[in-house]
Amino acid sequence: MAQHPDSPIVTIAPGDVRGVWRGEPGAPGSSAAFLGIPFAKAPVGELRFGAPVPPDPWTGVLDATRYAATAQRGDPGITLIPEPSIPGDATLNVNVFTPVPGEADAALPVLVWIHGGGFISGSPASPWYDGRAFNRDGVVTVTLSYRLGFDGFGHIPGAPSNRGVRDWLAALEWVQENVAAFGGDPSRVTIAGQSAGGGAVLTLLGMPAAQHLFHSAWALSSAIADVSPERARTLSAKLANLAGVAPTREGFASVPEERLHELQEQASSPDDPNPLAGILMLLQDGLSLGPAIDGDLIAQPTLESLRSGVGADKPLVLGATDDEFTMVTDSAKGKLRFVPASVALTKLQPTKAIRRAYLAANAAQRRKGTAAVLGRYVTDVVFRSAVVRIAEVRGDATTWVYRFAWSSPKQGWAMHCLDVPFWFDCLDAEGVPEIAGDAPPRRLAAAVHGAVVGLIRDGDPGWPAWAIQPGATRVFGGEASRPDVDADGYASVRPLLQPT
Repeated sequence: MAQHPDSPIVTIAPGDVRGVWRGEPGAPGSSAAFLGIPFAKAPVGELRFGAPVPPDPWTGVLDATRYAATAQRGDPGITLIPEPSIPGDATLNVNVFTPVPGEADAALPVLVWIHGGGFISGSPASPWYDGRAFNRDGVVTVTLSYRLGFDGFGHIPGAPSNRGVRDWLAALEWVQENVAAFGGDPSRVTIAGQSAGGGAVLTLLGMPAAQHLFHSAWALSSAIADVSPERARTLSAKLANLAGVAPTREGFASVPEERLHELQEQASSPDDPNPLAGILMLLQDGLSLGPAIDGDLIAQPTLESLRSGVGADKPLVLGATDDEFTMVTDSAKGKLRFVPASVALTKLQPTKAIRRAYLAANAAQRRKGTAAVLGRYVTDVVFRSAVVRIAEVRGDATTWVYRFAWSSPKQGWAMHCLDVPFWFDCLDAEGVPEIAGDAPPRRLAAAVHGAVVGLIRDGDPGWPAWAIQPGATRVFGGEASRPDVDADGYASVRPLLQPT
């Protein structure tokens, strides 16, 4: 990013910050980026495992021209998104992208993006999360960081629960206090995120303590954790045993961060060496680390909170890609070639009636082979069935549902993360050809991104809401013969929708 001689300087509550122009100031399409602004003190020393603490005011001008430290320490490669790790202690920061820095009366709508990564990885410094396309469309964009893994979400006696969630809240409070200085309207904040970030969006939507911080939401491929108290305590005890320390705040604080990350992975893995054990644990128990039901911030599972009406006044768009997980099972298609889908599925779904109904509802997928069926099944259990459940429990609340159905020419599936560069309209960004090929359809990006802007700016993504037309699903990038709006776009997951 080339810096203009007249770098933009904005005054916020703690002090002045200097950003960098992208493009000639005032020219069409130009915007400014303010990177690595702290919303909380570095969570180290006595503040490790503590609630986020607001930063001290500073004198002079804070340089905000490059990304700050990330909580991620080395990209483990569990997503297909380029998410750089940046060393340093001050990991609690925000990045602001705006077309009108310093114009407090502009009152543009605001997008706040929460990155994914299974609550154990990910970075807000991805080139895919740059807000320039949203700036072009009159939307101020903020990306935030949060503590990951055990530091952010582990159960620690004597420490505040859900520290990563508290980081989201602190960042959103920062937006309320400071975004007007960047031309944003704090009363028109839309939160959005993908995968674990989508789970974060739904967690916040169901949290009474977060209701004043945003007015609408978009959740992509949401991975909801809702870790039970018992499971959280068990993981904590297991990790303490592996580390050879007492399961207390003092005990865990004595373990170096790098070592705790190594042991965290070991503690979260199944004891069974069977290759299917990890998938079975995911299907049966969900994620090991993430927002936990603590009786404080999160008093009940997200689905129950939404069912009770929390967040019902906030418009929500949610959906998933058609084959989030199939790329993983596809790697075993040679071994599964001669195994009937009905037999292979027995390992994952023990109930015969559900298996039969599911296979009947997914005949088209079955014709693609057993690996494709297993991948779709895991996709449906973890991601797609939740879309329908959430839309249904929200009742009359304004909810729109979509599917991302365009298949990658590189991977052959509409897999996890593929929709993100279309959502951000950043098809020219680094890493996109590796997942979407050399000529991803720009019309599809315009359709997806345009729907997002429609929600953020006008409160409507452009197709019938679920409460008005139950089952109505916008299909992005489906077969040419299919309508853009399917009357029951998630019909194939209904055999899995047992009462909850």
